[in-house]
Amino acid sequence: MAPSKIYTREEVKRHASEDDLWIIIDTVVYDMSRFIDMHPGGAFPILEFAGKDATEAFYGLHRQEVLQKYKRYEIGTIEGEKPQIDFRQPGSLSKVPYAEPSAWQGFKSPYFKESHYKFRTAVRVIMDELAEEAREYEVSGERPSDEFQQKLGSHGLLAANIGPGKFLKDFNIQLPGGVAPEEYDYFHEMIVHQEVARWGTRGTDDGLIGGMTISLPTVINFGSPALKQKIVPEVLSGKKRMALAITEPYVGSDVASIRTTAKLTPDGKHYIVNGVKKWITTGHWAQYFSTAVRTEKGISMLLIERSEGLETKPIKTSYSPSAGTAYITLENVKVPVENLLGKEGAGFQVIMSNFNHERWVMLAGATQGGRLAVEECFKWAMQRKVFGKRLIDQPVIRNKLAKMIASVESVHSWVENLTYQMCNMSYMEQALKLAGPLALCKYQVTRMLHDVSDDACQIFGGRAITKTGMGRNIETLQRTYKFTAILGGSEEIMADLGVRQAMKKFPKDARL
Repeated sequence: MAPSKIYTREEVKRHASEDDLWIIIDTVVYDMSRFIDMHPGGAFPILEFAGKDATEAFYGLHRQEVLQKYKRYEIGTIEGEKPQIDFRQPGSLSKVPYAEPSAWQGFKSPYFKESHYKFRTAVRVIMDELAEEAREYEVSGERPSDEFQQKLGSHGLLAANIGPGKFLKDFNIQLPGGVAPEEYDYFHEMIVHQEVARWGTRGTDDGLIGGMTISLPTVINFGSPALKQKIVPEVLSGKKRMALAITEPYVGSDVASIRTTAKLTPDGKHYIVNGVKKWITTGHWAQYFSTAVRTEKGISMLLIERSEGLETKPIKTSYSPSAGTAYITLENVKVPVENLLGKEGAGFQVIMSNFNHERWVMLAGATQGGRLAVEECFKWAMQRKVFGKRLIDQPVIRNKLAKMIASVESVHSWVENLTYQMCNMSYMEQALKLAGPLALCKYQVTRMLHDVSDDACQIFGGRAITKTGMGRNIETLQRTYKFTAILGGSEEIMADLGVRQAMKKFPKDARL
């Protein structure tokens, strides 16, 4: 509701009792009389500013979105004064230095075309509209609703952001910003991962999109035409959810040692699957599971539908239960042989084909997570006062911000370069050339998150270990950044893989 009256500051001063209490926040007048008893922080913080300007105190205690939440208490504005604080509009870009990738802050870029700018604008509006509901799931730990999943699905491939491909045209996918399917590239996909990461809801992100992003490509690239026709539209529309089920209690990165078995029935029409899977993202919510199994011919991949004999139990992890992280038991689950992905015994090809893209997806989201921390810390340092000075006026704080900014910008540039390579290489060339660089970049990005999270916590102090309020995004980063350092290949394995890949290309005649 728009403010209805114009007041002077003198008029506001006359409303300074507990039963008749007005305050001013950036030229807007609020009647707190009915709210004071409901204030989570008690009556004192409001009474202290009865009839006064509470702008500085408010922004020292609350995020701007609180004003939007309690907009109903607005009663007017101050005569002859204009707001001094920018009120962020849904879909808008941040004006804070380094809060956006440089291409979105007026710098030149060789990577982005007009379609990328239009796409980002459209996607940001969508994600801003959904942000509050996503945060509610993150806090409650509940299963993101079918309606929410389908809201994402109604915008093309946002329910399962899986990148460019012929499937976009085959399934007549309508993309935000009017982007044509043949235009869509990995930079468009990167934008979606970044915009989702801006929610600051790591668990909800994985529960909504993460499982689909890493599992649906196995069907698109290796499923039969009939399987694609059934599964792809259901998952892209948000009507069904899907998970990648490879890891087991005894097996992490050592995929060759999986124990889940799939044995053909005597008539050769079905596989009977037995085994367990663990730490399966989206698994507790999923209807479909792209599953690594051991068959007579070796490691294979099966698309398994939730059915009799397949049970999922939630696993408690460091991030929100809304991720649907699951322990899966498979007891005599009957799977049609038509659900084989690729060829029997060639499961490694299916699994490995997914790894480069999965790791790149993690890089896109993780760099944005670091960037979000930079923006939050920069804003906080500019508005928080300690010992009579702003935090930013302390050299030690400026030094921490400098380190954070330099780290984020460095790895982001590497991610953009790798994305450009992906856009201009065939799948086979990517497989030959990018496994090592992507692994090393993932190692560097997770080291960046470690350092950025640490410095951000020091800048925010006690608020950085509080799940709500001013420091919620910093607390979430501190609690969840290790997921990126472990999932999709741990730091140690990534570092080793990167160097071993380089060793293969090392010239035999090179000497000091």
